Amino acid sequence: MRAIELLRGGVLTIAVAVMASCSLAPKLELPAVPVADSYKEPAPWTPASPADGLSRDAWWQPFGDQDLDRLQALLIQNSPDLAAALARYQQAKAFADQLRSGLFPSFALRADGFRARQSETNPPAGASAPRYYNSYAAGLEATYEVDLWGRVRNDVNAGNLQASAAAADLESARLSLQAQLADYYIALYGLDREATLLADTVAAYDRALGLTRERHEAGIVSGLDVARAQTQLDTARSQQSQNLAQRATLEHAIAVLVGESPSQFSLPPRSATLNLPDIPPDVPANLLQRRPDIAAAQRRTAAANASVGVARAAYFPSITLSGLYGFESNRSTDWLTAPNAAWSVGPSILLELFDAGRRRAQVEQARAVLDEAGANYRGIVLGAFREVEDSLALLHHYGSAAESERSAVTSAQQSLEFAMNRYREGAVSYLEVVQSQTIALSTQRDALELETRQLRASVALIRALGGGWQG
Repeated sequence: MRAIELLRGGVLTIAVAVMASCSLAPKLELPAVPVADSYKEPAPWTPASPADGLSRDAWWQPFGDQDLDRLQALLIQNSPDLAAALARYQQAKAFADQLRSGLFPSFALRADGFRARQSETNPPAGASAPRYYNSYAAGLEATYEVDLWGRVRNDVNAGNLQASAAAADLESARLSLQAQLADYYIALYGLDREATLLADTVAAYDRALGLTRERHEAGIVSGLDVARAQTQLDTARSQQSQNLAQRATLEHAIAVLVGESPSQFSLPPRSATLNLPDIPPDVPANLLQRRPDIAAAQRRTAAANASVGVARAAYFPSITLSGLYGFESNRSTDWLTAPNAAWSVGPSILLELFDAGRRRAQVEQARAVLDEAGANYRGIVLGAFREVEDSLALLHHYGSAAESERSAVTSAQQSLEFAMNRYREGAVSYLEVVQSQTIALSTQRDALELETRQLRASVALIRALGGGWQG
């Protein structure tokens, strides 16, 4: 008889396990995103599969700067923002591990003892039943929720996808911080080059002021020329101070970014030229798929899709298998013996019949979360294309502008030399020199600024492509 009962129980378990292969999560369909055949700006590309797992290490090395290499290493070691992103990933992973435990049965040791008084009117108590009694029990309990409708598996899948999205968030934070550091460093480099230019300019203006004073003392020119020369010198010195102020704030920002105290951090001025990376003219689309923020958005959409299955499973009965083996007795001595052994095993089925619309609202909420995740995914992909297009446009047009500006610098310098020679000969007033000085300095600063913008645009392009173009 007992064998027949065990056989029935085994058949029931197998049947339940077979039915547990069901899942109520809808088929995942990512939102459609309009994709062009090529970039609008120069650099054609072709579609490719996601590759966000490719290495992004040392993408900044083509700039050819050892100090930047050292700062990037400090960033990875000390950045508080990166440490916070790592902690968020660890939280998501730990939560996924908690959900994963639902796939397995749980076991617990239980022991209790108490003394009780039984009610005289509690059936089937009678005159022979003791009014006061003791109860002692100990045993091993096991419970397991049969995943009949895929609720547990969808919950675990959603947790794993959220953890995977958090890992992509961590990589995205790392890439963003590295790009921000490179951008700050290049901006600082641009200010150092401008500082060199301004120092040379101040020295040149100081010599011009000395010449003008000599000519004034000789009665060749009026005091107006001296005042104009002094104004030019003071203006250049003011620009020097402004340059130092901008450099100080950038240096402080870099210090905080790499986890250092601004009061104890300094970077020496750099005069050596940074290299503009040779970005290939044909940028394949698979590099766009390397972006970790796109991967994170896609995984969150998949997680929201699995959560719809979890919500829909609430409409169906839940089945829990439980078992107990232990000992029960009303005596505190010799109760862990064979005559006191007790066991129980069997399923528990629960089907909620009325909830005033709670489950329907939960399903609608899950679908709305899925719609939001899909819309976010679509927006991130479109934004990624825009960032690549922007960076390509900036690189292209800044390159053309820089070439024209270099020609303007040559012409302005020649004009200044002509004006100084004519002034020494007494052919013109110092006003013409001032105008030539102003134009020359302006064109030189603009040329340096355009070169710095090109470098910063290349950093933006590398970040937009997900950390480089080396597949």
